Amino acid sequence: MATHPPVHVLDNYYLAITLLITIAYQLIGFAIAFTFKFDKITDFMGGSNFVWLAIITLAMGGSTHPRQIITSIMIMLWAARLSGFLLFRILKTGKDDRFDDKRDKFLPFLGFWVFQMLWVWTVSLPVTILNSPNVLRVPQPSFGKATDIIGIIIFVLAFGLEAISDAQKYRFKQGPGKKPGAVCDVGFFKYSRHPNYFAEIMTQVCAYTLCFFIFKVVLSLIKTPAIYIIAVTPASYGALSSNSGAYAALYASCVGFILLTSLLLFLSGLPLQERPGAKKRYEKGEGWPEYEKYLHDTSILIPMPQAIWRKLPVIVKRTIGCEWPMYVFDPAKHADQSKVQSREAEEGRHESEGGNRASTEPLQ
Repeated sequence: MATHPPVHVLDNYYLAITLLITIAYQLIGFAIAFTFKFDKITDFMGGSNFVWLAIITLAMGGSTHPRQIITSIMIMLWAARLSGFLLFRILKTGKDDRFDDKRDKFLPFLGFWVFQMLWVWTVSLPVTILNSPNVLRVPQPSFGKATDIIGIIIFVLAFGLEAISDAQKYRFKQGPGKKPGAVCDVGFFKYSRHPNYFAEIMTQVCAYTLCFFIFKVVLSLIKTPAIYIIAVTPASYGALSSNSGAYAALYASCVGFILLTSLLLFLSGLPLQERPGAKKRYEKGEGWPEYEKYLHDTSILIPMPQAIWRKLPVIVKRTIGCEWPMYVFDPAKHADQSKVQSREAEEGRHESEGGNRASTEPLQ
């Protein structure tokens, strides 16, 4: 049953209309943020954009099929929680350090918002296409297929992991984390250095499964994220002809979670935290021995007990363990030794003045 026939707007996949909505919404946010030098709405505008696209495409499609409704709700829940948390955090901290060198510069600041447009529109593709006329014109596979169930289970687990991890890290930073050099090894951070990133990736992939059900080969590949897993169901179970544009479009929507994963692994996530974070601690001498032990004992991404990660061969960690060489900090190669020597000399002077000089052996 449907509330009404799918509404055709510009194209049969809602690609153009969702892109135009995203551009307009983000430009409004940019205008406010740049005019008032206001950081507090940036992440909120990004997250809430997902919610609007899901609501609009679901409404235009007119479908009451559980798969379309559940997948749309999934991305709305994920985006609403994420944007709400980031808004709460920025209201507490007051400003976002990412924009210190961009806030007053029109083009660099606009560049961030343009990239946010691309991120929102691309990651929304599985839901956008699932709700589109070209997919809804054929009878949908009954809800409850293996990919539906797998996708929902992954989503629930990943959504909970991401929400709890964010809360745990925030509470740590408000308490013990205020001490220089403190290591966040509480809760899920005992099992992964970035459990929230892992959960965010898995959340997006499982929606793809629900959307993608058309090809049963997906079942052999499925140990993957949630929204995408569900979204491709109409394709994986034969509701769409393998020669149709809708079939290709659903599978191609994997570009959404691929972009999100690439951002976290290669651009804005791990590369900005792993080596730079270790370098900063080493050069400042703030809790480096404890942090070095944490790096050695704790998985970089995939949650697992420290006893297991600690015993894995280095080749396994550097490959399927995702702790690739680009993240690894080597003091001899990556540290500014002049800063280390200046710090050690300063510490030596203070210890001498205090009449209780300690060992000046370099950090290993």
